[in-house]
Amino acid sequence: MVKSELVQRSPLRIFEKSIHGGLKPGQIGVLASKKGVGKTACLVHIATDKLFNGKHVIHVSFSSRVDHIVTWYEDIFKEIAKKRSLENAVEVHDEIIRNRVIMNFSQKGTNVHQVLKSISAMIEDGHFAADTLVVDGFDFAQAQPSDLDAIKAYAREKNITVWFSVSLNSDNPRFDEHGFPEDLTTFNSYLDVVISLKYKGDNVQLSLIKEGGQLHAADMHLILDPRTMLIVEE
Repeated sequence: MVKSELVQRSPLRIFEKSIHGGLKPGQIGVLASKKGVGKTACLVHIATDKLFNGKHVIHVSFSSRVDHIVTWYEDIFKEIAKKRSLENAVEVHDEIIRNRVIMNFSQKGTNVHQVLKSISAMIEDGHFAADTLVVDGFDFAQAQPSDLDAIKAYAREKNITVWFSVSLNSDNPRFDEHGFPEDLTTFNSYLDVVISLKYKGDNVQLSLIKEGGQLHAADMHLILDPRTMLIVEE
């Protein structure tokens, strides 16, 4: 399968259709679940799909190490290439990897404005025309609404989309009647799309909790395949 056909047949087209064409520039989306459910895999699959589409991605990690992030990208690419019998996989890999930058920060001692300044330096001084910002390891329990306000304003200014993975802070997180995580209530007004990940048997089910300013629990008919760690049709 050639790259263009792979993009067309990707389950991420269903993902985008579920949120009316995908996350728009200037918007913030969130993948939320307990720890260890598969948010990073989903985040990397979304980012890899953007790369296949010729987009430029900056992956911001607040984890102590980033080697596992690189491994996730390599593993996700290999699984997609194998599953779809991608032609010229090595050439495609080398092509898309040039459009990805991984940046690492510590949330302790580094404020959001410093992070955004560093990202701007990469975009402007590094001549890296980012379309998408993906963020993992950011602890919302340490954040303030002003942090999300700054990120939202930055996304609008730079005309980029922002995806976060959010680990809910309890083994038994609480949700409201719409399935919205109470851990994120303080930041609700800044979040355009919220997707919940929960176990359903051996698989992880993706449910759309917020989209277009509206709260509504809706099955996206997508799961995270535990064998490949790819988002697939249910």
